[in-house]
Amino acid sequence: MKRNNNTDKTMNRRRFLARSGLAAAGAGAIFGIAPERSDAAQPLNTGLYNVRDHGASGDGETLDTKAIQQAIDACAEAGGGTVYFPAGTFLSGTLYLKSDVNLHFDSGSMLLGSTNLDDYPVTVQDLRSYTDNYTDKSLIFAEKVQNISITGRGTLDGQGAVFSGPYKVRPYMIRVIESENITVKDVTIQNSPMWVQHYLGCENVNIDGITVHSKMNRNNDGIDIDSCEKVRIANCEIWSGDDAIVLKATTYRKCRDVTVTNCVLSTDCNAFKLGTESSGGFENIVLDNCTMYDVGLSGIALEEVDGAVFDRVSISNVNMVNVDNAIFIRLGNRARPPEAKRTSEGFTIPEGVEKPGAGSLRNVMISNIQATVRDGVGCSITGLAGHLAENITLENIRISFPGGGTREEARRDIPEVPEHYPEYTVFGTLSAYGFFCRHARNVKFHHVQVDLRDADARPAYVFDDVSDLELTGIDGMLSESAPALIRLYNTTDVFVHGSRPAHSLHKFAQFEGSETGSITLLNNDFSKVEEVYSMEDGVSKTALFEAGNRT
Repeated sequence: MKRNNNTDKTMNRRRFLARSGLAAAGAGAIFGIAPERSDAAQPLNTGLYNVRDHGASGDGETLDTKAIQQAIDACAEAGGGTVYFPAGTFLSGTLYLKSDVNLHFDSGSMLLGSTNLDDYPVTVQDLRSYTDNYTDKSLIFAEKVQNISITGRGTLDGQGAVFSGPYKVRPYMIRVIESENITVKDVTIQNSPMWVQHYLGCENVNIDGITVHSKMNRNNDGIDIDSCEKVRIANCEIWSGDDAIVLKATTYRKCRDVTVTNCVLSTDCNAFKLGTESSGGFENIVLDNCTMYDVGLSGIALEEVDGAVFDRVSISNVNMVNVDNAIFIRLGNRARPPEAKRTSEGFTIPEGVEKPGAGSLRNVMISNIQATVRDGVGCSITGLAGHLAENITLENIRISFPGGGTREEARRDIPEVPEHYPEYTVFGTLSAYGFFCRHARNVKFHHVQVDLRDADARPAYVFDDVSDLELTGIDGMLSESAPALIRLYNTTDVFVHGSRPAHSLHKFAQFEGSETGSITLLNNDFSKVEEVYSMEDGVSKTALFEAGNRT
């Protein structure tokens, strides 16, 4: 039988799309092929649902919520596919994303959040957490679904400047709860009224190549990963008013198995943060190959303050410029459970709910970091008396600090404040311009170098109540008014080796406190050091062993 040439071309085109898998991802729109339809609203065998076919105007003024939701519902009822947004501005309130549905935003398309709060109905998820205090509204919402995605070169804009007031009058842009197999790829998300996106209790989350620009309102976190498992964040550019990428555990579920790579981050707060909500703890977290610039708090903030386990976190290959602080590691004891209710004075715990005890923080490796810091407070690694931060390794670190510290600050008694909100400023100006480390065990500084841009009367490093401390290739600048490069206070089992200060120092180390002991100085080059160490009152003369040092 003789075939019609046009029919052959159509069949070949359909076979190509089926083999390539593009039909379900909006290939018809991408290649300019109009889907065949039995009527104006229902595509036939394409898996592609154009929101205009369901009545969306895309004029930026007409509320298109109902039409877009009809497209999502039709797509889900047919077994899944792609809800396609062509070029245009689609004004909408809350959309409910369903299983096996991809929202695909073509270049030139925009999902514009309504400025009318009535267009965002209250949606309360089944999984209860501390975020119940924050919001119950969002632009895109999904719960207990699977195989969903938001893709394309279009834009989601929340018009966040219009919303003012407390948390619950400011919707999130994207909120996904207890769902599996989630992809957000390539889209731009901007101007959120609240957190930009929140993933709570989800598994297998893939966020790739997105752009977040949101300094439109308060609490504009770029990405919030909360009590989730198996998460991959890659190739993202985030410019946010609050924490750029933040992992949380607002439930008793762990946030675990998370990788973040190849991202560019800028924020008024922390660039990469674990916490502050940490009821479930963190486990198996990796950050690698990222740059950070113009950061208003810490580039790296690792916090466990709500009684859980913080374990196995690796951070490497990070460059920072113009960050207020580079590294902040904190085991605290705020002890706030997920059931706590937010109040004007902090939080209250409902009757019958037990307050958690102190948690643990261990097995942190940070390597290959370069940073230029703006604030003179200093970096810190701190646990609690009786609850030590453990197994902390810093390797190949180079940080430039502004200087400006005084002699009074060098001898300042640093408060414990275990219950305070953890931020790098929580202790005030530290007694070290570089690193202050307290209540810790098995701490290793390998080839860590700190520099000053102006004079500073503080030591570069202070170790207080630290045991099993190893310093290899330690270096830094020292002002004439500072007591020593390194100050050890009540610190034991110390091994300093392979260090060769590049700058002239009037004193390398100062040992203080009656519990200071078991110090070994081995095979160091102190040829540029006037005085290698001093023993202050209370330190035993037998506390030190030295051999093979060049002086």
